[in-house]
Amino acid sequence: MPTNKELSKIFEQMAEILELQGANPFRVNAHAKVSRVLKDLTFDIATIADDKKKLTALDGIGDGTAKKIMEYVQTGKVSEHQELLSEIPEGLLAVMNIPGLGPKTVKLMWEQAGVTDVASLKKKLDSGELEKLPRMGAKTIVNIKEAMEFADKASERVRLGEAMPIAEQIIERLKSVPGTQQVSYAGSLRRGRETIGDIDILASTTSPKKLSDAFRGMPGVKKVQAAGETKSSIRLDNNMQVDLRVIDDDAFGAALMYFTGSKQHNVALRERAIRKGFRLNEYGLFPDDGDDTPPQKRGIRPKAARTEASIYKALGMHSIPPEMREDRGECDLKTIPELITLDDIKAELHAHTTASDGKMSIVELAEEAKKRGFHTIAVTDHSKASAQANGLDEKRLMKHIEAIREAHEKIKGIAILAGSEVDILADGHLDYDDKTLEQLDIVVASPHTALKQDPKKATERLLKAISHPLVHILGHPTGRIINSREGLHPDIEQLIAAAVEHDTAMEINANYLRLDLRDIHVKAAVDAGAKIAINTDAHAPEHFDFLRYGIMTARRGWLTPGSCINAWPKAKLHAWLTSKR
Repeated sequence: MPTNKELSKIFEQMAEILELQGANPFRVNAHAKVSRVLKDLTFDIATIADDKKKLTALDGIGDGTAKKIMEYVQTGKVSEHQELLSEIPEGLLAVMNIPGLGPKTVKLMWEQAGVTDVASLKKKLDSGELEKLPRMGAKTIVNIKEAMEFADKASERVRLGEAMPIAEQIIERLKSVPGTQQVSYAGSLRRGRETIGDIDILASTTSPKKLSDAFRGMPGVKKVQAAGETKSSIRLDNNMQVDLRVIDDDAFGAALMYFTGSKQHNVALRERAIRKGFRLNEYGLFPDDGDDTPPQKRGIRPKAARTEASIYKALGMHSIPPEMREDRGECDLKTIPELITLDDIKAELHAHTTASDGKMSIVELAEEAKKRGFHTIAVTDHSKASAQANGLDEKRLMKHIEAIREAHEKIKGIAILAGSEVDILADGHLDYDDKTLEQLDIVVASPHTALKQDPKKATERLLKAISHPLVHILGHPTGRIINSREGLHPDIEQLIAAAVEHDTAMEINANYLRLDLRDIHVKAAVDAGAKIAINTDAHAPEHFDFLRYGIMTARRGWLTPGSCINAWPKAKLHAWLTSKR
């Protein structure tokens, strides 16, 4: 939604400038939170911008912020933002976005060396002028140059499903090094974000040098950027950065919590710790004795450090799953929901065979699903409008249904449903008529074309599909491809309300290229009481493995098994499917 995106960027820039100027951290964090709130909204903020009460009812938006939002909607700008921009060189924000350059360093380079943009930074680096500044030795200069080079080559974050296998391979290798005690990935990867900047690995060991040497000597390492016993940084052949931090085993939980983040969740935990008379850092939860010197450097023993659970408990909290740690109200919960897990899934309701663009026959698909422990598999090949995917016309579909019924009778131990992934055409009509749809056990209605429609038309289009009495699931509602295609921008709240009214499930497509519904949409659907489906959209046997990415997205949206139709017992699922017939 354009207004949300633009306003989010404005508040993000205001936070960055305030941080650069050394403003009060609470003021900086307040602007950063507003940016996140606007980015996470599932409706266009402009639709309520004339009502201050509705604006201030949103988490993190106070009276002053509401006035700025109203000003932007009315005039196209925020005067405070314009004033802040006028106080720094135009190109300085781009310098702040270079990995590894914090606000203090950028301010130093600006005020004492005249760095005003990326071009002047490159010039000052090449001339050696920056080496004269405090804390800017040769090693720091090299790190900045490498960060700039990497930023030029890798402007996009890496998809979750591309980063996860790499992290897991590295962890398995490090676990085999003698002396290794614990190893885990952290950061946005552990939180299950759809894209990852770099991979953070934490490890404890009785042989730090041996572990660090093994890390830096792994196959596929293109460049070693930092080499030490407690911290190493490498660049892989695929240009991805991986950092290893060697942690004391007694403080592993504290470090894992800190480096998992998010930054905003950590801020909320530190504020809670302060209120309870503690100090929380990456080494543990310590009694606050008023001394600003780091407690671990003074030999102070932590109240809790070994595990994340012990720290949460000492703070009077339940343990919060990593996927929930985004400062979206999780720290204020009295009870933590029992989030859905991979083991809860008992059915795949969106999968393709060789009848359209899949690589498995009906029997092969069913056997793969059976091997995964599922009680139900739905065969949902494409409809005729998806000609590029060898979509089925009505005549082919009828023969396909017969073949599915035969397989259902032949293969024991799993229910095989005759379904279709039916295109939602640009005007909202479905690709098959009702007489044809009535022959199917399950209908997944999905948009595949006209994915640049304006939000109003897109909303109307998808609402028609959701309200159709023969549709069970709205498949990958926006049609986006992460890092490649934006897809539709419908009013998600309207779609969710319609899904609840018409008892239609909304799909999390678990393919890591899609993850659509995205996490914030899942959260809105969960809050509204909508049914959710988590499907792999499998075209090949290995695609079933994508399910875990859909589960992580679901957990980021606080989904529980009861709201996920794929987790239902066979009798309950089939009764619901039949109710739409």
